[in-house]
Amino acid sequence: MRDESATRRVSARCHGARASTGACVGAVARVLLTSGRDLHFGGYVGAHLVAFLELTKPRITQLVLLTAAAGFYLGSRGGVDVGLLVRTLIGVALVAAGTNAFNQVRERDVDARMRRTERRPLPSGRLTPRAAGLFAGVISVAGVLYLALAVNLLTAGLAALTLASYVLLYTPLKRKTTLNTLIGAVPGALPIVGGWTAAGGAIGPAVAALFWILFLWQLPHFLALAWIYREDYRRGGLAMLSVADPDGRHTGRMVLLYALALLPVSLLPTLLGVTGALLGVTGAWYFFGALALGVAYTGVSVAMTSAVTTARAWRVFLVSIVYLPALLTLLVVDKAAL
Repeated sequence: MRDESATRRVSARCHGARASTGACVGAVARVLLTSGRDLHFGGYVGAHLVAFLELTKPRITQLVLLTAAAGFYLGSRGGVDVGLLVRTLIGVALVAAGTNAFNQVRERDVDARMRRTERRPLPSGRLTPRAAGLFAGVISVAGVLYLALAVNLLTAGLAALTLASYVLLYTPLKRKTTLNTLIGAVPGALPIVGGWTAAGGAIGPAVAALFWILFLWQLPHFLALAWIYREDYRRGGLAMLSVADPDGRHTGRMVLLYALALLPVSLLPTLLGVTGALLGVTGAWYFFGALALGVAYTGVSVAMTSAVTTARAWRVFLVSIVYLPALLTLLVVDKAAL
């Protein structure tokens, strides 16, 4: 009852978010501060804030913001509305942070069994599930409401879809089927679409191409990571492809397959314009840059088909880390030059 009352208070405050961002942020902060009795570390505000911050998985949230910002710029016509961009990123950050926090609440037993996650706030006992769930619910509801009122309903709907598909589909499927990676790639690719629609961009071939680029990029990235931490995933009881693939050959083939699929899809933002399907999002600089990045991503993936080693998986993972920000930068810079 207390959790529902807190969420309703935030909803009421954020309902006026168009007029006052401060009222919404203040309501969120007050609810978090009043949840102190569910915390396990003696009332130190700094420790409380660190634990809550860890729940949001800041690196993943930053990546979501990067893709949303890129989508916003690419979807803008005739100049970027900075105020609208800031409002979009505030709402997206709240929903992304809440999604990550909900994920940790639902997987706290798994995290406790895995060495790389056993020190997270819930398995380490620094937060209770109730406090973490309250935090996740408050900021998620605040984020969706804020996007609905301060940006537009379509973007809010996409944010809600991202939250629901990640928490209600992807998270439980990680325990049941190796297809979870494909399901999880959908909410991972939606933020760039949300950024696009926030700027007023229409749903069509151009934003579909951006979605599929993000979707396909994630698959070699996560398959390589799952191979590196395959023993941890086995201890956690997660149904990852690498857990049921002793020699890694199937994992390697899938990594290469998705990297190969990404290569032509990554060229679509230019090709769609050349064929007259729509006004091109980008030009030749992006085309050749994306081609080079795609060849590099595919090249490191090829090595995983002959013999999968931890070193080769790390190579794929590290190239994937470079690939995405480099590709987004090419998209933004080349559009600016058109």
